[in-house]
Amino acid sequence: MNRIAALTVFCFISAVLMAGPSAAQSPHTMDHGFSGAEQWAKVFDDPNRDALQKPREVIDALALKPDSVIADIGSGTGYFAVRFAHVAPKGRVYGVDVEPDMVKYLAKRAEREGLKNLTAVMGTPGDPRLPEKADLIIMVNVFHHVADRGRYFRNLQKSLRPGGRVAIIDHNMDSSEGPPRSARIAPERVKAELKSAGYAFVQEHGFLPTQYFLVFRPAGS
Repeated sequence: MNRIAALTVFCFISAVLMAGPSAAQSPHTMDHGFSGAEQWAKVFDDPNRDALQKPREVIDALALKPDSVIADIGSGTGYFAVRFAHVAPKGRVYGVDVEPDMVKYLAKRAEREGLKNLTAVMGTPGDPRLPEKADLIIMVNVFHHVADRGRYFRNLQKSLRPGGRVAIIDHNMDSSEGPPRSARIAPERVKAELKSAGYAFVQEHGFLPTQYFLVFRPAGS
């Protein structure tokens, strides 16, 4: 690991420890990865996270059908992916991560919890490598980690079914939770970048106390 990557790791660990379990799902950037999923699960899946992350409300707002195909990009240890698997029992959930240890952990968790409709996927920084097209692609605390977002999201349209949506949840600029302010991306910029990548803004949900929650569709769909 080079000096810059090591510094990034240190800063991110510090941010997670200070911010608590809502700081991220899977703490990776394009410069480094994290192993030790068993230990990170204690952070990501801490029940105390629910008060700020409001997973039940997030899922309800997305109004998913039981046969939906859902891709959780940056799924980490499965905080949202496991919940999606329960609300889409006739569908398929793909938990995507670029950290091999996270993918291995989620695969074992799905097997342990009997979630046959949940598949862990080893993605790359530039391609989630989804096995099929999705009705919903969601990124929770991941958008600010994506490099070359314009290309990434243009290519991501190929992974959406007709009428498919992309949901972005990330930390507000003034939130006391989350990564350092310098690493955050304002929701207005997210909207502008997604518009440039060929998406239409659909909806914004305002019930998360420390994060914005934006929904998009490919323009013209």
